[in-house]
Amino acid sequence: MLYVITGPPASGKSTWITAHATARDIVIDLDRITLALTGPGAPQWNHDPIASKVALRARYAAIDEAVKHLDEVDVYLIHTMPSPKVRARYQQLGAEIVVVDPGEDVVRERVRAMRSNGMDRVVTRWYRDYRKGGSRPVTTQASRSW
Repeated sequence: MLYVITGPPASGKSTWITAHATARDIVIDLDRITLALTGPGAPQWNHDPIASKVALRARYAAIDEAVKHLDEVDVYLIHTMPSPKVRARYQQLGAEIVVVDPGEDVVRERVRAMRSNGMDRVVTRWYRDYRKGGSRPVTTQASRSW
């Protein structure tokens, strides 16, 4: 099964996966990939343009390979803001969509604690474009629907 975990930055997507995935499952998380591809001492949330570009290419390759094995393992994919085209592809694959959102106030406090101005802009965009201005807490699992 493919699980697509979506939600704003710092909402708890990785934590949700930790609570649900097993050691045999495949987890595709751009933050973890970037950390794995950068040197010692690199920040956990590394937004260096070159590191981000390399990690994104690795993520695409991981997705392409992982979906070939959906009958053998579960795949957990973090995708904060998939485009309509990508969402359609996930639906074709029979993905279950999980939205993790503890509420905008909680998310903004977590982002402030991380001291990441870039992430704050992504939070604003996520709530504007994906929640259409809504900020009530929600963690849902919706089978094949957006």
